[in-house]
Amino acid sequence: MTTMPLPQRVWEAVCPLSDLLPERGACALIGGEQVAVFRTHDGSLYAIGNRDPFSGAYILSRGIVGTRNGEPTVASPMHKQVFSLTSGVCLDDPGTVIPTFPIRVTMGMVEVSVK
Repeated sequence: MTTMPLPQRVWEAVCPLSDLLPERGACALIGGEQVAVFRTHDGSLYAIGNRDPFSGAYILSRGIVGTRNGEPTVASPMHKQVFSLTSGVCLDDPGTVIPTFPIRVTMGMVEVSVK
């Protein structure tokens, strides 16, 4: 049986880690996808889709970062729905999910993969 190799991730540089302020979001255009990038107070990094599925606006990077039951979250600035930064699930409407993306730091640069 022949196995096919898994496709390699394509990592795109977003910004220097020092440019990401804790508890603030930033937006980046990666491979045609608007991505909201967050650095939480403990230094953890998260990348999610920037489009708010309830309003259709690309604004989640401007949301309020927080936690719910210990889970890192962002609240949409439009209608205040809260999304998990780890899973993308809307904690107020679990049937609604936004995309999440792998994120890493390489040599001081934040990188995100949308593929």
